[in-house]
Amino acid sequence: MRFDAAVELLGEMPFFDLATVVQLAEEPHPSVVNQLHRWSRAGKLVPLRRGMYTLVERYRRVPVSPAALANALYSPSYISGPWALAFCGLIPEGVAVYTSVTTRTPRRFHNPFGAFRYTAIKRSFFFGYRTVSIAGADVVLATAEKALLDLFHLSGGEWDRPRMVEMRFQQTGVVDRRRLEAYAQRMGKPRILRAVQVWRECSDAPEEGVDL
Repeated sequence: MRFDAAVELLGEMPFFDLATVVQLAEEPHPSVVNQLHRWSRAGKLVPLRRGMYTLVERYRRVPVSPAALANALYSPSYISGPWALAFCGLIPEGVAVYTSVTTRTPRRFHNPFGAFRYTAIKRSFFFGYRTVSIAGADVVLATAEKALLDLFHLSGGEWDRPRMVEMRFQQTGVVDRRRLEAYAQRMGKPRILRAVQVWRECSDAPEEGVDL
């Protein structure tokens, strides 16, 4: 396949994997692999992880959404934890790493579009997410309640009041307390249930000068 033909096939895709190119090109798998490696070395493709690429910007007709890329790099997964909390406005600082949860082995990826971290959770805990539009792209993201619970679950140790206050939670009204409680009960871990109780107490009676 010539590169100009590849641009015609792939230029409307923000990113693509090897299987997609093989299907669209209708060429043998080894031939496509060699072409992709050659185009990457020539600076025409950007490798995102093994077997996944995007065209460099001058050939690509659509932008790459790093949040949507986080979903695609490693699936099944959804963005949760610190990045989702920052997106919901629950914590004040932006988060540089796209933090996701998955039912698979934990992984990390780094590419020109960001740093991506995937933490493993049980299949029974893989719920509480929805699809939202971020910068024009569909992104699978935890609800505010599940992002909070995933943080409690995946961070070791007890969530006592000093630790909760140190997080500087803000805009806590975005959290549906009934849903938070229902999700926590569904997860069924005493440490998470205790953390939810502390979070609610801190939200109801914040310390002076703290936006919790």
